[in-house]
Amino acid sequence: QVQLVESGGGSVQAGGSLRLSCAASGVTSSSRCMAWFRQTPGKEREGVALIYSNSNSPYYADAVKGRFTISQDNGKKQVYLQMNSLKPEDTAMYYCAANWWYLATCSLYPRDYPDWGQGTQVTVSS
Repeated sequence: QVQLVESGGGSVQAGGSLRLSCAASGVTSSSRCMAWFRQTPGKEREGVALIYSNSNSPYYADAVKGRFTISQDNGKKQVYLQMNSLKPEDTAMYYCAANWWYLATCSLYPRDYPDWGQGTQVTVSS
């Protein structure tokens, strides 16, 4: 059974940085793609960034372009999200998601990901 475990969340002041990590276990192959989403109470889950395992071409939501960087370590089955120049509006629960089907087409929509972590809270104060 696939497990995704996020870490690295916390509280930071506006302009600061955080690095989130997501470790996958229970699988022997590399994922097709992994992504980060975020969600605040009362709002839909929002795609932040995604990366295909066989490519180093990431995709970002407009709201985070130029500030966030997604990267991966396929050998360790981990994905990271470096978040710089954080803003109060980045405050959310951040989730890691993955799709292991080799033909999957991945996007920043939650429907493309069958596997999810439990989330890690990021709070940015002004």
